[in-house]
Amino acid sequence: MKTLVFFALILAAAGVAWAQQMVITPAKGQSAAQMEQDKAECQSIAQQTSGYNPSQPPTTAANAPPSRGGRARGAAVGAMAGAAKAEVNANQYPAYGHVNEDVQQQYRQNQAKSSAAAGAVVGGAQQRRQRRQQNAQQTSQASAGADSFAQAYKSCLMGRGYSVQ
Repeated sequence: MKTLVFFALILAAAGVAWAQQMVITPAKGQSAAQMEQDKAECQSIAQQTSGYNPSQPPTTAANAPPSRGGRARGAAVGAMAGAAKAEVNANQYPAYGHVNEDVQQQYRQNQAKSSAAAGAVVGGAQQRRQRRQQNAQQTSQASAGADSFAQAYKSCLMGRGYSVQ
């Protein structure tokens, strides 16, 4: 009995935010001690049923290490595309073959640099979009878990003769 009361106090302190949203009143004359015991048991049942623990919310992307390398990958792809573009452009002009090798190299490098810069921007944008999608998905999953927990908790209490609003 002491363990259940202690457990109820710990869970009540941890889950204050969601518990404050529910008004629980005994409908069958249950005592305050019985009500606390039922709350603790229903909270445990709801946690097992839903897989959600309000005192330990799921890890979000903010707590996860950020994904890295989007800009670098984009820059690498852009540089390769720029070099290929320079080669294609050069082959279109017959006079290109008569130009000094250093000038040809400089032209390819300039094309690769500008394409790498564009690729870095695109890679960074893709990385940000993926991060936002992950955040939205995790938020949605956490919300669904909290809703499932609240429904299971409410159902358990109503099954034990409490009015829950």
